[in-house]
Amino acid sequence: MTHRLKSIVGGSAGNLVEWYDWYAYSAFSLYFAKVFFPQGSQTAQLLNAAAVFAVGFLMRPVGGWLMGRYADRHGRRAALSASVMLMCFGSLMIAVTPGYDRIGVLAPVLLVVARLIQGLSVGGEYGASATYLSEMAGQRLRGFYSSFQYVTLISGQLIALAILLLLQRTLGTVALEAWAWRIPFVIGAALAVVALWVRRGLDETPAFRNVAHDGARPRASLRALFRYPRQVLTVVGLTAGGTVAFYTFTTYAQKFLANSAGWSKGDASRISAVSLLVFVLMQPLVGLISDHVGRRPVLIAFGVFGVTGTIPLMTALAQAHTEARAYALLISALVAVSGYTAINAVVKAELFPTEIRALGVALPYALTVSVFGGTAEYLALWAKSIGHEVWYFWYVTACIGLSLAVYASMPETQTSGRMADD
Repeated sequence: MTHRLKSIVGGSAGNLVEWYDWYAYSAFSLYFAKVFFPQGSQTAQLLNAAAVFAVGFLMRPVGGWLMGRYADRHGRRAALSASVMLMCFGSLMIAVTPGYDRIGVLAPVLLVVARLIQGLSVGGEYGASATYLSEMAGQRLRGFYSSFQYVTLISGQLIALAILLLLQRTLGTVALEAWAWRIPFVIGAALAVVALWVRRGLDETPAFRNVAHDGARPRASLRALFRYPRQVLTVVGLTAGGTVAFYTFTTYAQKFLANSAGWSKGDASRISAVSLLVFVLMQPLVGLISDHVGRRPVLIAFGVFGVTGTIPLMTALAQAHTEARAYALLISALVAVSGYTAINAVVKAELFPTEIRALGVALPYALTVSVFGGTAEYLALWAKSIGHEVWYFWYVTACIGLSLAVYASMPETQTSGRMADD
């Protein structure tokens, strides 16, 4: 048990750093958008920054493919170390890139390059860490232990917001817009170095060692992956609605509160941070519930709440003028989204055999997140900019409805999945 906990904590710690670096961009874009995109209104500047955020998602499928193959061929630990090195480099690039006033159009170009590198890293991180945590967890509490992937993922976002709140309080808006927005990216690069050191000391998973010992080294490839078309399509379908909901009520919620509900940047950041803290605490609980009742009922509960509640909840949140109401609405949404986030990684891992598991988890997930998650914030801001924000509420509802149909028709992976005998 001690050995397993050490591996779970070690794998999760690197995941936290990866996602902190990824979300620092979104958390601080309220302040650096005008540095790279000086022209236009606040909505136009945020729209440009969101476009670059979406561009970073274009590399996630490439990262999922490259790192997934690498993890299935050379081990989960090696892929985890490689992904965190890439994230370190991307964060350092953002930290040192001059603004538009100094180098002109080269500034947003370099920002795009840095986000592409980070996208490559995150695309590989998800599959490698989901596979590592699932394989190290054991069958009885696999949902509980695997939920720590999203505990650390959300914690990374929470830490980014906490640093934002600290800098808002100590340095103020003027300093943040001028230079202090670079601080979190320097912190992220430094933490990535620490995470690399931690990950190099992790043990390889028994499942991968057994496959490598039984015969030739696994040769994960696209051809091998497409021998499992139903599993691939299941990953796409169950991810689409979940990732739209996740990005709507986490990364976009901060901007929604400031840009649509009329809260100050500081208040919007604080409401988002406290709500995310509750969200973090929900993950192990929901993961544990799935170990007792199965994965499908938990996913279906998320789908039903998402389809019936998104439009009224978003409408009410846009009109929430008291903190208590804003907290209640946002936390309610995140409790529902926990039905997806806490167990989606383990469900995907349970669909595939060991020799193709990391690639099977990473690539279809990354493709789906790029299409649906990466564009969520941009579509929301676009709908806002043309005066039809409610269109986005309907879009989120439709995406969750698509996933609900998958949840209702897919098999229970806890008992029938490929990991049942690992």
